[in-house]
Amino acid sequence: MDDLIRDDLKKATGIEITAAGIGDRTKMKAIVSSPLYDNEFYIVIFMVCGVLGAMIIAASLLILIKRHLKSKEKLQGLSRPDTEASKDYQDLCRARMATKAQPVGDTVHGRITSLSRESEQSPSSRSSTSSWSEEPALHNMDISTGHMVLSYMEDHLKNKDRLEQEWVALCAYVAEPCDTTIASKKDNLEKNRYPEIIPYDHSRVVLNELSNASGSDYINASSITDHDPRNPAYIATQGPLPHTAPDFWQLIWEQGAVVIVMLSRLTEGGAAMCHRYWPEEGSELYHIYEVHLVSEHIWCDDYLVRSFYLKNVRTGETRTVTQFHFLSWPESGVPASTKALLEFRRKVNKSYRGRSCPIVVHCSDGAGRTGTYCLIDMVLSRMAKGAKEIDIAATLEHLRDQRPRMVAAKQQFEFVLTAVAEEVHAILKALPPQPSPAQADKDKQ
Repeated sequence: MDDLIRDDLKKATGIEITAAGIGDRTKMKAIVSSPLYDNEFYIVIFMVCGVLGAMIIAASLLILIKRHLKSKEKLQGLSRPDTEASKDYQDLCRARMATKAQPVGDTVHGRITSLSRESEQSPSSRSSTSSWSEEPALHNMDISTGHMVLSYMEDHLKNKDRLEQEWVALCAYVAEPCDTTIASKKDNLEKNRYPEIIPYDHSRVVLNELSNASGSDYINASSITDHDPRNPAYIATQGPLPHTAPDFWQLIWEQGAVVIVMLSRLTEGGAAMCHRYWPEEGSELYHIYEVHLVSEHIWCDDYLVRSFYLKNVRTGETRTVTQFHFLSWPESGVPASTKALLEFRRKVNKSYRGRSCPIVVHCSDGAGRTGTYCLIDMVLSRMAKGAKEIDIAATLEHLRDQRPRMVAAKQQFEFVLTAVAEEVHAILKALPPQPSPAQADKDKQ
């Protein structure tokens, strides 16, 4: 029996067997043949792993292709107008579209080109003119407050000594706190257009550094509040520099702004006042923010209105932003008259009405013309809401608590007084006639 087992093992394995123990030939066959079954098992496992690996690689390639196509779609998506995003723009231009736009004459083209210094050619082919002018809207202004304000204005505008004394007192005012540590850091100095006009630490706008092109949270911009410190009424900022244009659009996006007020030309007297932070035609990408110029309308010789689609290509979200560009305000002076600026302000507020986000206001330095506009708008807005007391000098100090050098010259402060007086006079004139005290008593009886 042992010899038979030894012979069988020698035949099966090819190994010389010198001895074999007693056992069952049936079990011996199973033991001898088992390696063949093990080999088949490992082959099957190998094939299954290969199939699974191929499937994983294919799935990874599919995900990469989808991401590439999605990214490409984000970059090209603005060529297809977004109905929801265009709603605000359609509301803004509804009055203009009621009548057929007239072609722009060469004279208007030449004036706008020379004022804004935007191009050696005429403005965009989408441009048009409009004679749309607005009267002061109905207000809740307290009539007695209106008359008091007019009396105050008349006294200051006639009495130049009093105006001078008030301006000297304003110039002596020192904001507290007034630290500018962040704006003065070495890495941030090149982001300031003017080294003397930089935001305070406590009121500066802080960008999300994770979304910033240079990984920074700094921009030369200040939050300006009126009565609610949690909800800024304005963001006062400098005209963007070429390398801060992406930061500017990041500010617009993160603050939820839909209205931009621009008070300077791109170039004045041969000096750069502001970098063109929007495309002349079509679209342009500023880091992760794509800006598409939808339209450009010349409402009059003094200002024009542009509409942009702003798209965050990282998230795919789209928003309509309207820019109101006032052209006839020289850097070293004031507008020739208050009428154009007051009409301009009404248009801005009509587009902004009902919003809870801040209006972004800028000129070149974000202080002189910007502060003047904000002071006019803040005073008139307070009066429109029925404020019983209005102190323009105190309101200016409130602005300067949040950004230095707001309203930079006495001439600008005087312009504020004149503009507020004219608007208050127009509002009072538009109000329905009020009964005299005697008539009021008679009606009560």
